[in-house]
Amino acid sequence: MSERSILITGCSSGIGYDGAMGLRERGWRVFASCRKPQDCERLRSEGFESPLIDYQNPETIANGLAEVLEATDGRLDALFNNGAFACPGLVEDMPTDALRAIFEANFFGWHELTRYVLPVMRAQGHGRIVQNSSILGFVTLPWRGAYNATKHALEGLTDTMRIEMRGTGIHIVLIEPGPVTSKIRENAIPHFERWVDWETSARKEDYEALKKRLYESSGPDPFELPAASVTKKLIHAVEAKRPRPRYYVTTPTHVLGGLRRVLSTRALDWILSKN
Repeated sequence: MSERSILITGCSSGIGYDGAMGLRERGWRVFASCRKPQDCERLRSEGFESPLIDYQNPETIANGLAEVLEATDGRLDALFNNGAFACPGLVEDMPTDALRAIFEANFFGWHELTRYVLPVMRAQGHGRIVQNSSILGFVTLPWRGAYNATKHALEGLTDTMRIEMRGTGIHIVLIEPGPVTSKIRENAIPHFERWVDWETSARKEDYEALKKRLYESSGPDPFELPAASVTKKLIHAVEAKRPRPRYYVTTPTHVLGGLRRVLSTRALDWILSKN
């Protein structure tokens, strides 16, 4: 069998980096993309092919994929859309431009890259598009409105694509992690500082707890799993003959997935409000 190839975005750390390492160990040709040139250089020093892809920069999306396809003679077996960021804060304090920025990185850029990849997979008659969603793609938690919105949008778009791609040989898959070790909280700080004027908020005092969570590390979250737990699901998603439509990762994802099916909206809201 010819060498299998996969493009993974957001590989500077966390889920993307672990996925790149795990699939390379299994013999995949991994294109481990990052949005910063210095991170691409670091990964190249580790032996990866690392195209520059920044979801907020359409030129890098087109050029990065072109670099991959040139290296593979126009083929690509799998795409793992993964790069994303969070912008914590109350919805009432979130400027609309903040939502535009996070949707560009967490949703529109994913769609653009996916649209470029789909004709390649159609021409070869097979492929896997794997979307790294979240538990927050099917439930919501307070203070995470911007991120919740991008992941809910991603789930709707992905579910639609999965139906539309039936019979094409292209499988569309969601991975839905709960708490997984990554730098997402640390990386959220500059976005919070840029967009949220918490000092003028009607709930200024409530922001103290959010700031403490953001700026002070208190160790792993309850039920937190390492990034390898996502890689395990990614491997199944890209290698199984019949991948599942969605993969839950972590205990909270399984629990809340079940509660969402059996509880009323009010009951579930009460549970989620305690977070």
